[in-house]
Amino acid sequence: MTFLKFVYAMFLSFLPGILGLFVAPIASGQNVWYNSLNQPALTPAGWVFSVAWTILYFLIGVALFLVMQKNNSNQGYSKTNAYILFAINIIFNALWSFAFFGAGLPEVALIILTALIVTAVFMARAFFKISHTACWLIVPYIVWLMFAFYLNGMIIYLN
Repeated sequence: MTFLKFVYAMFLSFLPGILGLFVAPIASGQNVWYNSLNQPALTPAGWVFSVAWTILYFLIGVALFLVMQKNNSNQGYSKTNAYILFAINIIFNALWSFAFFGAGLPEVALIILTALIVTAVFMARAFFKISHTACWLIVPYIVWLMFAFYLNGMIIYLN
C-alpha cells in the first residue's frame, strides 16, 4: 500500500508536466512562437528546464507522499487543506503551460504564475503543519517559480 501511495503521489505531481509536454517547446525547438521571442539574459538552455522540472516534480511528489503517510489523528483538517492547496497548485501549474506555450499569452500566464506562487507558498505552509520535511521539499519549487516569474515578466517586457 505504501508503494502505491508513492506512485500515486508521483503521478499527481508529474501530471502538469505530462500535460505540458503537449504544448511546451521540445528540445528540438519545435515551438516556433516561443523560439521567435526575445529572451531574457538569464534564460537557461532548453535542457535545463527539463532537468529542473523533473527534479521539482519529484520533490513535490515526495512532499505529497510524506503528507499522505502521516497519521490522520489530529491532522484531518490540516491534511484536507494541504490536499486542496496541492490540487489547486497542480491545476495552476498545468494552466500556465497552456496559457504561455499553448495559447501564446504571456500576460495571462504571468497572472496564472502569480496565483501559482501564492498557492505554492500556502501549500508549503499547509505541508509544514503535517511534515516539516514536506514543507522544505517545496521550497526549491517556490524559488524556481520566482525565477519563472522573472523570465515570464521579462519576455513580456522584451516583446
